[in-house]
Amino acid sequence: MKRTFAIISLLLALSLTAACGAAPSQPVPGSSSPASPAPEDSSPTITRLVIGLDDQFPPMGFRDEKNELVGFDIDLAKAVCDKLGIEAISTPINWSSKEFELNGGKVDVLWNGLTITDARKEAMLMSPAYITNAQVIVVRKDSGIKTLADLGGKTVALQEGSSAEEAYTACAAAGTEKELIKAPENISLFSDLKIGRIDAVVIDKVFGDYYIAENGEGKLEVLAEQLADEEYGIAFQKENQELAALVLGALDELVKDGTAAQISQKWFGEDRIVFQYPG
Repeated sequence: MKRTFAIISLLLALSLTAACGAAPSQPVPGSSSPASPAPEDSSPTITRLVIGLDDQFPPMGFRDEKNELVGFDIDLAKAVCDKLGIEAISTPINWSSKEFELNGGKVDVLWNGLTITDARKEAMLMSPAYITNAQVIVVRKDSGIKTLADLGGKTVALQEGSSAEEAYTACAAAGTEKELIKAPENISLFSDLKIGRIDAVVIDKVFGDYYIAENGEGKLEVLAEQLADEEYGIAFQKENQELAALVLGALDELVKDGTAAQISQKWFGEDRIVFQYPG
């Protein structure tokens, strides 16, 4: 009996010692144990770039005979996206409401012969200039119009909401015309000009030169007197500085390796790239 009681007492003592003095359990080597979750990568993953454009603005962006979107800006944007390893999605938009399309999130960038202005710098994040331009007047060769002063009493047309509208309304000829027509796009204006329905078109020089070379048939010319010198830029949402840095960094690489110059040669027959990236 004494022996049985001693054994029970010993076992009870050992049990109490284990319960009170045991060290925290450690994981067995090779076994899995709960771990704190790894912090999530908060940086956005960019897989595509939605590019807002005017699909009737050759040679920057327009539809070819197969109704496919082509142009200098489309090629340049695609080369940038290829450099970044992302998809380029060209999306025609209402160009007269382009700022709303961008800031409303329908597109990621505006990239299609967009003139840099102080007002646009306020409303959007504008890139440095990548190509130069000017606003000019295109007329029929037999129109008798040789200077801006000759526009008095004539029918003048331009694209609504464009920098052509801004340049024309600021020039001395504004208000002297018989009628000022504001159209949603440019291509139809040249058709009207050739048949005499209108007398002059205010247009970007890059567009005017290209159209006359391709479709002018020797009937159209650009007045020597220009309205305004301009520069084209790429527009991003104000807060989207990270995307802007990615796109402009890639464009800088294309300028340095000669790819941008090759694209310019394809569409203009010369290197017109002026892009300088401060970043």
